[in-house]
Amino acid sequence: MLSSIAALPHRRSAWAVLAASAFILVAVALYFQYQMDLEPCVKCIYQRVAVLAIGLVALVPLIAPTSVIARLIGFAGWLVAAGWGYLIAAEHSAMQQAANAFFSVCDSVPAFPGFMPLHEWFPGLFAARGLCGDINWEFIGLSMPEWMQIIFASYFVAAILVLLCRLLRVRKP
Repeated sequence: MLSSIAALPHRRSAWAVLAASAFILVAVALYFQYQMDLEPCVKCIYQRVAVLAIGLVALVPLIAPTSVIARLIGFAGWLVAAGWGYLIAAEHSAMQQAANAFFSVCDSVPAFPGFMPLHEWFPGLFAARGLCGDINWEFIGLSMPEWMQIIFASYFVAAILVLLCRLLRVRKP
């Protein structure tokens, strides 16, 4: 079983599944935004960027799965985006669970770098119109950022699992 998990990074299909899962999550976010009228806040937009980053970085090894550099870029981006996304989701969840969540205020405009103002280039995807303290959606008692914590943690653990299996496989004689 370890060897089959360790072999996944050499398969295009594995990177395709990773990219597809991220892009499906972005499509779900857009469904929530445009069909269910749940406006994203700045923290939601940052989480959306993290999910998109996972999908985009998975495209690099998808193109060249046998390239060590492509796989390293894929793993590094996957881990960084999943870790960053988890931290943002945890911060967002803490804001919602604060004693005075009504007064939990976040920025009204995403703080993207000046050379890449995504919220101006693609406002339909990256503009933040919601409030961070609002809980407008729950499923099985968990809010959106709590679900995103689970999703980002799953992405992170999956990356670590694959890397550990690869390391264990390499070390065996």
